[in-house]
Amino acid sequence: MKTVSATRYDRMTYRRCGHSGLKLPAVSLGLWHNFGSVDPPDEARAMVLRAFDLGITHFDLANNYGPEPGTAEETFGRVLRQDLAGHRDELIISTKAGWRMWPGPYGDNGSRKYLLASLDQSLRRMQLEYVDIFYHHRPDPETPVEESMLALDQAVRLGKALYVGISAYDPQGTREALKILRELRTPVIIHQPRYSMLDRRIEDGLLDVLEDEGIGCIVFSPLAQGLLTNRYLRDIPAGSRASKEHGALRPDEITPELRAQLVRLNDIAARRGQSLAQLAIAWALRHEVVTSAVIGASRVSQIDDSVAALDNLAFSRNELRAIDEALTPAATGTEASAQR
Repeated sequence: MKTVSATRYDRMTYRRCGHSGLKLPAVSLGLWHNFGSVDPPDEARAMVLRAFDLGITHFDLANNYGPEPGTAEETFGRVLRQDLAGHRDELIISTKAGWRMWPGPYGDNGSRKYLLASLDQSLRRMQLEYVDIFYHHRPDPETPVEESMLALDQAVRLGKALYVGISAYDPQGTREALKILRELRTPVIIHQPRYSMLDRRIEDGLLDVLEDEGIGCIVFSPLAQGLLTNRYLRDIPAGSRASKEHGALRPDEITPELRAQLVRLNDIAARRGQSLAQLAIAWALRHEVVTSAVIGASRVSQIDDSVAALDNLAFSRNELRAIDEALTPAATGTEASAQR
């Protein structure tokens, strides 16, 4: 068992999640990629432990994270048992259900049967009694939203989740889901949408809804699958997401126009004394309603670099204007739309 750092809370910033009593680190670690059965387990362990040493107390998972689906939860469960078993009460562990997980009509979407069965499977994989946050991973147009929200409510009442959240719901769907959960008195505290400089759709109403409703916002993919880093400024390096056969980022998405935008953004970052990744994280956190940014990582140094973004979160009007100009013409939609 590793000895954790005694200074782990000295540097991290913690933000209140909406109007709830829960605080999350400004940077959270997501296990969407690089923690599955195809990835080196020692590197995965090192990343989780380094994150905790840096004050990252929130680890974001889902039933289908891997690959293979489910294996990211297994990996995290092993690290928790072997190294962090005595620190469970210092951790916020979340998981989700909503994407295809097993064959047949009951292994996908938003039915009560699927959501509760999936949560039970996630708890077994991680060998936990409960998760701190359980999400419906995406809206399901074939299932009444009342049924999906009642399943989230039951997860709390059964003691298998402390809080619930939703992900990928649009503004109208978010208001509808929150109304039901509030009537049930379910502790819904958070929404997880995709957000980055290359995908700004949540600025078209969702952020306003979350602010009005007092719900926290934890954004995923603030680095746009690694596009908003220095990795793709010149080529596609070996070992990057775009180079992997099972990666969510395709090489043909990195067009000359996009690369030119990345170079302009990198120049802005350099003038701020930041890396491009640090600029992207700080930019995503500039909204008061955004509680946390979920980062991914393939090596320990990337986690250090991401946390260092918190050293400079302030933006001048000129800097924000320069970023908007660097992204012209708009790059919305360039990011991979893979299931997550």
